[in-house]
Amino acid sequence: MRFFDKASTALAATILAATALATPAFAQKAANTVRFAYDQAPESVDPFFNNVRIGVIIGANVWDTLIYRDPNTNEYKGQLAKSWKQVDDKTIDFELREGVKFHNGEEFDADDVVYTLNFISKTENKVVTQGNVNWIAKAEKLDKYKVRLTTKDIFPAAIEYLAGPVVIHPNEYYEKVGPKGQNEKPVGSGPYKVTNYVPGKSISLELNKDYFKDSPKPQPKIGKFEIRFIPDRQTQMAEMLSGGADLIMHVPKDQADQLQAVPTLQVVSGETMRIVFMQMNILENGPAPALKDERVRKAIIHAIDREAMVKNIVGTGSRVINTICFPSQFGCTDEGAARYPYDPAKAKALLAEAGHPSLTMDIVAYRERNQTEALIGYLQAVGIKTNLRFLQYAAMREQIASNKAMLTHQTWGSFSVNDVSAATPNYFAFRSEDITRDAAVRDLLEKGNNSVDPAVRKEAYKAGLKIIADKAYAVPLYSLPVYYVANKDLNFKAYPDELVRFWEMGWK
Repeated sequence: MRFFDKASTALAATILAATALATPAFAQKAANTVRFAYDQAPESVDPFFNNVRIGVIIGANVWDTLIYRDPNTNEYKGQLAKSWKQVDDKTIDFELREGVKFHNGEEFDADDVVYTLNFISKTENKVVTQGNVNWIAKAEKLDKYKVRLTTKDIFPAAIEYLAGPVVIHPNEYYEKVGPKGQNEKPVGSGPYKVTNYVPGKSISLELNKDYFKDSPKPQPKIGKFEIRFIPDRQTQMAEMLSGGADLIMHVPKDQADQLQAVPTLQVVSGETMRIVFMQMNILENGPAPALKDERVRKAIIHAIDREAMVKNIVGTGSRVINTICFPSQFGCTDEGAARYPYDPAKAKALLAEAGHPSLTMDIVAYRERNQTEALIGYLQAVGIKTNLRFLQYAAMREQIASNKAMLTHQTWGSFSVNDVSAATPNYFAFRSEDITRDAAVRDLLEKGNNSVDPAVRKEAYKAGLKIIADKAYAVPLYSLPVYYVANKDLNFKAYPDELVRFWEMGWK
């Protein structure tokens, strides 16, 4: 199969012109402002009601967590908590930091931790990604700067989640305005504070001059970040080439390769924890009954040349995966799981055997459109015509949860949590986006989530992942590297967790 981007020729011409006219951009450096363009808008700026990557990035810069995981050493350090102690298998006590203030001046103490954890743990409050919070039973105030957290079951990954997606809100403000108000006028305690937010358009962050000095996050240096939500990739490119933006991410490989030639820009890349996969809806009353046939699902996997996609489209840092998790995550394995090599002849034979030599289906996607188009080409070659429905993430998720999606082209970054509990259960443990609903898989994943014995956890996850692969419930594709393009004068480091740490950035 031949791979190409329809916009590549036009981009190359634009780059040639930009290269000829390129001059150093000093204006933003002098203003100490970084302009960041991103293709998706967050569903909500409140981190508990969003799971688009830009929302995760904003959350990490505007809010703090009890614990901080050093991205270079993976060492856990105290952030809003000075220290913590595992009292028993289900109980953790935290000594909190004193002297921290939220952006609205509210003082941080145990009330904030207790209110936040108890609010997000209640299912009726509808936190978007339940797997991030549904292990919390309750939080109790022991004194002004001491909190006890109790988990519902034994949950060995608790510290990892508390160092990741579980941020702390100011209780007085949050109780008053709720998630809606926290989205409209966000208030955290992090190194940057929100100064302006226009939903779907832009958000502006400003350095928090009162950020607490003992934080394991370094004191921020860049004065302002202006984030614009620009869905069109070519418009983002034009902004970078004209000097209208200083940072973009998720740049397609071919375009990143071309941008290497522009002297005012730098290209940074690396593998991330984000996996790419396709879901196939086999629910009762689903819109594509043919997917209930295991032969059809296996044909779809055999139809896709994942190795060629990694080499030609996805790029350096990517690797083919055979199970729905990232290889470094605790419990992730493909040992014993079925393999489906690229074999279009076998795919056609399986479809014919199933009585479906030709099919027409919709495929829903929300990012990496060039990769979706390649998948469509592979499926077309074996007799499956697919109509692309390219949506914003929230709209795609609603289609999946309401049993309207047939095929989906998905990515999942696990909120950068290095544990299978943050990955596979989101799609195979009877949550809203599970369009397979195999009780045996669900039970094995829950066993893996809640055992105190690492060996038991690994064995349970292994068994669950094997069933998913053997029954071809989904199409595991590859890990996703990220290509960033930045102003050449910007000090910027890429991390596998896809977090853009504004507080580390500075001008050369």
